[in-house]
Amino acid sequence: MKSKLYLFVILLMSTILNAQNTYEFLRLDMSPRAAALAGSFVSTYDDPNAMFYNPAGIATLEGQPISLSFVKHLLDINSASLSYSHQFEGIGRFAAGVQYINYGTFTAADEFGNKTGEFGAGDFALTIGYANQLDENFYYGANVKFIYSSIEEVSSTGIAADFGLQYLIPDSRWSFGISALNLGGQLSSYYDTREDLPLDVRVGFSKTLEHLPFTFLVSLNKLNEKYDSFGDRFQQFSVGGEFRLSQSFHLRLGYDNEKRKELKIGTTAGLAGFSLGVGLNISNYLIDYAFSSMGSIGSLHRIGVSTNL
Repeated sequence: MKSKLYLFVILLMSTILNAQNTYEFLRLDMSPRAAALAGSFVSTYDDPNAMFYNPAGIATLEGQPISLSFVKHLLDINSASLSYSHQFEGIGRFAAGVQYINYGTFTAADEFGNKTGEFGAGDFALTIGYANQLDENFYYGANVKFIYSSIEEVSSTGIAADFGLQYLIPDSRWSFGISALNLGGQLSSYYDTREDLPLDVRVGFSKTLEHLPFTFLVSLNKLNEKYDSFGDRFQQFSVGGEFRLSQSFHLRLGYDNEKRKELKIGTTAGLAGFSLGVGLNISNYLIDYAFSSMGSIGSLHRIGVSTNL
């Protein structure tokens, strides 16, 4: 257990130093279905959690879908999310989402190492989204999100926006999506230095096979970042596959190339970057579970419940 803790601390520090961003929790896959598909969700249009990946994805939803997810992270880190969508006739579809993560309890000490108590840390984001039809089979969407982060008595706030487009080809079961996530900045910083938000430009597609109950999904992520060569730009990809074995049982698999590279320790990566999950349709409820491997460091477990009100 101690060795895993040390590895996690090293990984966390490396991520912070290299990313140079704040509010990195916004990149975390909250939805079990999305996580099982390795986050390749930018072209998805049949899930209320699509708003976190591409706000245009909610445009074709029906009824009043609501989804609640819980993530059991490493150590005592836990997070949860809630998403809801509602159509207003003649106006368009609106959505609301909440993302929250709690990093657990830490020991406070003075400059001499004397323990003075305990403190906590957590992040929170409230998102309001809107989507509508631009043309036949062509949809657009936008989110506005308010972000709050706290560490002991220090806090920071930020505001950001997401924009997205989706184009569907129903006859051949193709879907294409592009989104720009987390455009914005801090309203107030932890101290004097302002930090960038984790901007992420994504492009992806999905294809449902005609004679097989299988959907293949691909997402190219972080296309906005600087790379040493043009080819490196396409190494931040994720792929997923969803088998609809019956009306009530779905099996999902995913692979995240960036996570596999980041979680590699020495020459060993184990199952890092791979994920799998299931979906069970029971009465009016869809229960999802996902397992995501982080190699030698551990794994993440997610569970969620969705329904239509």
